[in-house]
Amino acid sequence: MISLFSGAGGLDMAVERTLQSPLAANLPAASSPYRVAVATDYDPQALESLKLNLSGAETIARDIRGIPTDELLEVGDIAPGDAALVVGGPPCTPFSKSGFWLAEKRESRDPNASLLEEYARVVAQSRPEGFVLENVQALTYKTHRAHLTNLLGVLSDLGYNPQWKVLLAADYGVPQLRKRVFIVGRRDGKKFEFPEPTHGGPSETSRNWDHSKVPHVTAGEAFQGLETAPEAGELVEGKFAELASEVPAGQNYLWHTTRYGGRDAFEWRSRYWTFLLRLAADKPSSTLQAQPGPYVGPFHWENLRNSDGELRARRLRVPELLRLMTFPDDFEIKGSRTDIQRQLGNAVPVELGKAVVRSLSVQLGHSDPLNESDERLAARNSNSATA
Repeated sequence: MISLFSGAGGLDMAVERTLQSPLAANLPAASSPYRVAVATDYDPQALESLKLNLSGAETIARDIRGIPTDELLEVGDIAPGDAALVVGGPPCTPFSKSGFWLAEKRESRDPNASLLEEYARVVAQSRPEGFVLENVQALTYKTHRAHLTNLLGVLSDLGYNPQWKVLLAADYGVPQLRKRVFIVGRRDGKKFEFPEPTHGGPSETSRNWDHSKVPHVTAGEAFQGLETAPEAGELVEGKFAELASEVPAGQNYLWHTTRYGGRDAFEWRSRYWTFLLRLAADKPSSTLQAQPGPYVGPFHWENLRNSDGELRARRLRVPELLRLMTFPDDFEIKGSRTDIQRQLGNAVPVELGKAVVRSLSVQLGHSDPLNESDERLAARNSNSATA
């Protein structure tokens, strides 16, 4: 497998653990039909994290625009047409709602949008059996739709019959209401069928769901049995420290408006949704951001006292971030707390990636399908394993 825009390796780990529990019941970790031959990213630190957890992968730490496909194939010891998959998530900055007030983003003029073309270039020149591309939901919005349309056109011309769909991570056993678009194609031109959700529950935009599914994994279930230690800088201090500590679980800055029970400190809908946002133990987390500001949550639902005895909200600790992203507890990450947040916030939740790659693997004939009873068992295992 060739991995592009690999980051710390969330999608890569999903590929190498495609058939492992909790997605599939009672299968060993080594049962995946895939291995990462070469991974590339412009961030050397992220690739260091990847190598700590996927020791067999060769890595190239440079901008993809300066890496010829021939070099990727040579480093990975792959001939054109021999790769099973190309996977990756081009940086979502050009299409993210974060920073959407910038004119270049509103008008879709961000030069990094060309990274989609680089992804298509590698697919065209390496000719894998299939590919998986992940990005933020905003790529499908009208503002950026030209980029999506152009990408789909190029991949269609290559014969891959690309299919795209926005998936909610919580619907696949991830304790996080994270929406991402996946684009998947097959070299044989057959239509890829996306996996059916295994879980169900309300989202941030809908209260209708399939009650026959296993319930969404909540943050409280995800943290169950997890022992953590205090981390430097975890308490929310500064201008909004007191206001943050007074926000109840599951609420945000709107608590401190005239419509709720807090202080009259903010105008209604004057801030971004995640401002002073607190987790609720009985719900999945909202999307974890890669570069949050000092008052951007989600923060933990518990308060702790600072050195002056004042109650303060606290930031999520690294083991908690790993759980919310469905990374294994022993996943190692290089860098500071800020570096770790960035790497995890940019990653694909492992269980979400596994669901997509598993379906592609079955449809390409690389692994056997689960039967209906196995799928139900796997979904329930994902709840218990996450918890």
